[in-house]
Amino acid sequence: MSIALFSDIHANREAFEACLSDARRRGASRFVLLGDYVGYGADPVWVLETVADLVAKGAVAVLGNHDAAVGTPDTAMNPVATAALDWTRRQLGTVHKTFLKNLPLKVVEEGRLYVHANGWAPGDWGYITSAVEAERSMRVAPQQWTFCGHTHVPALYHMSPQRPPGAFSPPPNKPVPLAASRRWLAVLGSVGQPRDGNPAACYGLLEHSPLCLTMVRVPYDAEAAARKVAAAGLPDSLGRRLLTGR
Repeated sequence: MSIALFSDIHANREAFEACLSDARRRGASRFVLLGDYVGYGADPVWVLETVADLVAKGAVAVLGNHDAAVGTPDTAMNPVATAALDWTRRQLGTVHKTFLKNLPLKVVEEGRLYVHANGWAPGDWGYITSAVEAERSMRVAPQQWTFCGHTHVPALYHMSPQRPPGAFSPPPNKPVPLAASRRWLAVLGSVGQPRDGNPAACYGLLEHSPLCLTMVRVPYDAEAAARKVAAAGLPDSLGRRLLTGR
């Protein structure tokens, strides 16, 4: 069985379409969506309706902070994110807002924790940017494997009994074995707005026998997505960063 994991789609239709097509080509049989379907990009309705259709067919989806802010504005967000969400609310209908409102903060499935931000307080949206936060999450969550997003930068953390946690940046498009003797936390990067200097969309592919995780990078038409951001009247910086992955 192969599980495709998508996080931080951010209303980027071109990137999400490319990742879905790639995952299906690779034989993914299960889809997990780790939040932040809206915000920043120009296609929130298409993305949400695609996510809802996947959920209706058995996919897992959890709530992200931008999704939550559609219903309850987050005063801690920066002005660009706030402007994008103000625009997004005007595009969404009641059915889209209800779908977001009903999403869970986390899902547990066969020893795997799916969550947008972290395992210690999923609704507080704290970031995992180092082994310190990763260890905190892994010690609180009893599951052996945690999969999250939120930072827009792919990362992989592991922890063995009586040893400090380890951290590394997983190489793109290369399977990384997940040893059963360790606990693991994977930050999946971003489908719709990468921030690691690589503008290619990013998603995770979890494969069994043996268990390994690949951070898949998928080139897509970022220029088309950026043009749509500009045409929608969204902040210019949101289109520019799609071209640089920053």
